[in-house]
Amino acid sequence: MIPLLILGLLKQKPGSYGYELLALMEDNHYKYIVNFTKGSFYYNLQQLEEKQLIKKIDVDKSDRTRETHNYIITELGNKEFEKLMFQYGSKTEYVNLSFYTTMLFANEYKTEDFIQLIEMQIMQTREKITLLKKSLEQDYENPVYFKHMLKNSLAHHLVNVEWYEGLLNEIMLK
Repeated sequence: MIPLLILGLLKQKPGSYGYELLALMEDNHYKYIVNFTKGSFYYNLQQLEEKQLIKKIDVDKSDRTRETHNYIITELGNKEFEKLMFQYGSKTEYVNLSFYTTMLFANEYKTEDFIQLIEMQIMQTREKITLLKKSLEQDYENPVYFKHMLKNSLAHHLVNVEWYEGLLNEIMLK
């Protein structure tokens, strides 16, 4: 999915350099869409260039203190973008939290330790809710669909907190 993000961003902002694209992904909280690290981002950027889906362009670098590479999407890259848009846009994934796996074995785990795990999930999810709310309050140059996506993610996290709290209450009543 990282290649789709990079190709899409280059369609929106042709001539961007690598760090600029990574900063856009981080600033816009794209981590809610796909897991990425700095390393995985640059690896995918390199792979896209090797496959000739993007290419470096020459720009005036007189105002920069370090070497940067600016990129544009190629005709082949545009075709790959179309393919990836259909590939990811036409399928529905299961909602899958890693916490679900721990629930399979909750009875084999110390109750007080499992309670601690649930409390951690509540805390982490509330932190995500706070970040999503902050992101929604900011006025980014993102498409309107991005805000809808953030609102959907926020709704899921709110439901998850309610669910975790219900689990916690159920365990406490036993």
